[in-house]
Amino acid sequence: MTSKIKVDNINKVSDDSNIIKKCGSTTTVGSGAGNTIVVCGATVTIGRCGGTVALASGATQSGFGSAGQVVDWQTSSIKTTDFSASDGEGYFINTTSGEVEATLPSGSAGAVVAFQDYNNTFDDNAAIINPASGEKINGGAANGSLVLNTEGQGVTFVYIDATVGWRSVQDNLFKTPGNDFIQATGGTITNTPTCRIHTFTGPGTFCVSGVAVCAANNVVSYLVVAGGGGGGGNKGSGGGAGGYRELKSPATPFTASPLDGYPNSPNRVTVTATAFPITVGAGGAGTTPSTSSGGNACNGSSSTFSTITAAGGGGGNKSPGSGHGSGAAAGGSGGGQSGGNTASGAAGNTPPTTPAQGNPGGAGRNPATGAGGGGGATAAGSGSPGTNNGGAGGAGATSCITASPVARAGGGGGSGGTSPASGGTGGGGDGSNSGGSSNNGTANTGGGGGGVNNNCTAGTGGSGVVIIRYKIA
Repeated sequence: MTSKIKVDNINKVSDDSNIIKKCGSTTTVGSGAGNTIVVCGATVTIGRCGGTVALASGATQSGFGSAGQVVDWQTSSIKTTDFSASDGEGYFINTTSGEVEATLPSGSAGAVVAFQDYNNTFDDNAAIINPASGEKINGGAANGSLVLNTEGQGVTFVYIDATVGWRSVQDNLFKTPGNDFIQATGGTITNTPTCRIHTFTGPGTFCVSGVAVCAANNVVSYLVVAGGGGGGGNKGSGGGAGGYRELKSPATPFTASPLDGYPNSPNRVTVTATAFPITVGAGGAGTTPSTSSGGNACNGSSSTFSTITAAGGGGGNKSPGSGHGSGAAAGGSGGGQSGGNTASGAAGNTPPTTPAQGNPGGAGRNPATGAGGGGGATAAGSGSPGTNNGGAGGAGATSCITASPVARAGGGGGSGGTSPASGGTGGGGDGSNSGGSSNNGTANTGGGGGGVNNNCTAGTGGSGVVIIRYKIA
């Protein structure tokens, strides 16, 4: 026979207060404000108002709600700088003063972390969520970040396994896998601490295999410079610089030239996961002794990236024996006018762009041997300043898109019987006098070729360049 002890109440000896009390269908452990367990029908209440229920060190729990369902919001610690998150916690992130990066804890199945826009500023400055080393977000690339850039945004992450990693569960907007910003190949690649730079000195392909989660980071910076025009011979003028097109995306800060085309919408390029053919224009040939009297040098060839085209520089011209040269050529920047001709130099910014991709060439002098300089990216070519003096090539533009200042697209210098002129800063070739030879434009700057005073071969324009820059950190 099984032994039994039958009682309704158990009381303390010292003061006869209840330790266990049975009253109808309710059993209470403890008395008064000290009640810690109340069993009432199918309901069990543990703890009391204002009290704390704690597990002993080393103890575990089950059946009280699994991990991945509840987070402890850290309302007393609003995050304004980069921080590391902990399992089971939620964080309010204030990005009023700039982007904030949060690093998730090392994943374990069922771990949960949440983030919330503190004061509706994620659209101005994003919160960037980084997984622990080697882990994933939403099954994306290992170490791939997720950018929260929508006003008022909030998301909860639950760690599943190594295949998917941290899964966003709050809404479907965040099912997109995390990405390490744009993923691309092509050209010569260099890096700064925060940006990647692709430089094309010849034809190629900018191949984008993955885009950034943050749409703003897919607007790339670029510099597109066309080939410079060739110089003219026999009182010849300088060739015009290749057209100069530049845009600095806010995502990739650097010191751009004054010709930065942002934010004009026709100038912006937002990349997608596709291949972008790159064309780098060759420089135009200068006139040769066999060039017919009064003939022009060749224009440079255009350079292209996506919807952006820079026009080749206009060729200079040579003067015929009659003293009246035919017109120099228009282009990205225009060629200068030969000596023996008082006409103006050829037009730049042809076809027109905003900002202008170049400037006109300088005028020649008649009767004289002084020829005008070719136009440059930021200045027109100079006209002949004296009877036998050449005009200088127009100045190019200087950009730090490659992380150091480089001038490009200078106009070629005009020839002069006594004093030839210098090419413009940015690769423009110098002109020559009656006893010398002119200089070519510098390769991959789009500089115009220098004009030659005698009946020798004039300078060839410099080839162009295409440079693309985007954010990687």
